[in-house]
Amino acid sequence: MRYLLFFILLPFFAIAQPAPKPYGPLPTQGQLNWQETEMYCIIHFGPATYTDKEWGYGDEGAKIVNPTRFDAMQIVEAAKAGGFKGIIVVAKHHDGFCLWPTKTTDYNISNSPYKNGKGDLVREYKDACDKLGMKMGIYCSPWDRNNALYGKPEYVTNIYREQLKELYTNYGPLFISWHDGANGGDGYYGGAREVRKIDRSTYYDWDNTWAITRKLQPNAVIFGDVGPDVRWVGNERGEAGLISWATYTPHAPDEGKEPGNGYVKDYEGTEGQRDGKYWMPAECDVSLRPGWFYHARQDDSLKAPVQLMDIYYKSVGRGACLDLGLSPDRSGRLSDGDVSQLKFFGDILKLTFENNLAKGAILEASNIRGGNKLEYGPTNLLDNDRYSYWATDDGVTKPQLILTLAKSSTFNIIQLRENIKLGQRIDEIAIDIYKNGKWLQIAKATSIGGNRLIKLSKLVTTKKVRLRVIKAPVCIALSDLGLYKERFFPPAKRHDSD
Repeated sequence: MRYLLFFILLPFFAIAQPAPKPYGPLPTQGQLNWQETEMYCIIHFGPATYTDKEWGYGDEGAKIVNPTRFDAMQIVEAAKAGGFKGIIVVAKHHDGFCLWPTKTTDYNISNSPYKNGKGDLVREYKDACDKLGMKMGIYCSPWDRNNALYGKPEYVTNIYREQLKELYTNYGPLFISWHDGANGGDGYYGGAREVRKIDRSTYYDWDNTWAITRKLQPNAVIFGDVGPDVRWVGNERGEAGLISWATYTPHAPDEGKEPGNGYVKDYEGTEGQRDGKYWMPAECDVSLRPGWFYHARQDDSLKAPVQLMDIYYKSVGRGACLDLGLSPDRSGRLSDGDVSQLKFFGDILKLTFENNLAKGAILEASNIRGGNKLEYGPTNLLDNDRYSYWATDDGVTKPQLILTLAKSSTFNIIQLRENIKLGQRIDEIAIDIYKNGKWLQIAKATSIGGNRLIKLSKLVTTKKVRLRVIKAPVCIALSDLGLYKERFFPPAKRHDSD
């Protein structure tokens, strides 16, 4: 019996192969968590909301901030209804006003009329996120146009870093520590009213400042124009490049007079670099309104759900994450128009991606790693595990896969994902459909990575789909394949069905 069992198992052991070796830079656990988040909202509220500006000067005074109906639950619920999985609270913008009762400056919410000085907007956002199962991140601006110490070393060590410690100790866990490139310039500065210039590549001593995040929020990615985990995409349209690599090599500050926005050159951030030394995918930021802060004159200028869908395809659909700006009004709530637009967008998104037409298909792969269908077979493309995958033998870099659908289906969206735990491996793919007795190419795409959505120019109908890998430096590790039909409907019909 022992010998019989040996001969039965012998073929399995003979063809079994280890998992593919990782290729290139790899994401950290925090970066994987960020990638899975896909969409989140950054929320701007503060003195600029009341002065009708985009950037406060720092001299507005704390008493101007008085949200009479502030409702963190309403804001976070609206984001969740839009399909977003987290928020970033702008805890301090460039004007220096802090939305939490900090010990570092008097220019904070405790010196405003809100809740008679007992309020804490950051805490209310945190509580709302906890109740609604949403992730939370924080942005605390390093530039402070109010603080008298700004521009001196004491500001970084005694003010800014202490603010980060307060926030990251008391309001976690956080999924992202967010920063931008606005640093130095004119301001109030405790009454000095002058221009203060800093060397943004050295003044904040980023290595030691980032160490605070690493220690207190180890699973939070750090986003910023100076890195190091997530790069800025280089525009505020919410669009990554049609080619969009998750890898990038930042530039040293002494390479040229102006290295773009921080260490990332703006035009390079849009596409990244195939041979980049670090896993540093792109965030695409754009506001629901023309501005980042609330302005009543912009109530009729919101991005339509169709526009948001287009942005979604060009951000999340190109391996980036979408960061949408929300702007509570002076009462501390999102306007009804903002809420309804978010809900409409979320409904379209849900209806479009709720039914993968590839489910139930018969899958025929030209190669399966070691012949091991269970571990590396193409059926892994259709399960609910983002990291199970179809892999090929070493040296097989141009495989093909044919899907015979359960029935003839109509679609215009194709989704692909790689198991990015093994790196970004595929350079280019092509998609064909079988029509009138022959194969017809309908799409090509590059840089698959954590997510690639291909939106066709028109609907196609077929029962057979073919995937061809055109170029890859190593064997593939493709984790997901989906076929979807985009869904739109007029607001009246959506309202009737609610």
